[in-house]
Amino acid sequence: AGAGLSYVGAYVINTYKSYDNFLQDKYALLPAVIIICVAVVMFIIGLIGCCATFRESRVGLGLFLAIILVIFIAEVSAFVLGFVYREKVKTDVQGTMRSVFEKYDGKNPESTVVDYLQEQLHCCGVKNYSDWTTTQWFNSTGNNSVPQSCCQQEAKNCTGHLDQPQQL
Repeated sequence: AGAGLSYVGAYVINTYKSYDNFLQDKYALLPAVIIICVAVVMFIIGLIGCCATFRESRVGLGLFLAIILVIFIAEVSAFVLGFVYREKVKTDVQGTMRSVFEKYDGKNPESTVVDYLQEQLHCCGVKNYSDWTTTQWFNSTGNNSVPQSCCQQEAKNCTGHLDQPQQL
């Protein structure tokens, strides 16, 4: 379990590099670091449990049980906090995404990240393609279209024009 959590934490940190413009809060990596720390603690606790079982130590098994109970309480607390603050996280991420989309010009690094995000997640805009109609890029181009990264991969000759929403 510890090795699996270590992998998940490392994967989240590695994936974060692709989306760091959307997650401007530097505390966004905190969950991944916590996951890695929990993995190390789980490994140590597992060793305590194995040693206590091997030696048939009542004190060691009692300590192991107490640690497992503390971990269970922490997991329940984390679940409750995640449930309570999910809307706040959602609105914060949407606000950050809107500000990054507003800076889109097709050339800067933020634009590359927006294109990458839309292609990888098969999406367009924060909620849908109509989000692009309020951006400076949309108004400055004047061609009534969204970026090419909004096009479906299967769509042939997609221009991003809003008069063909089935291709977006």
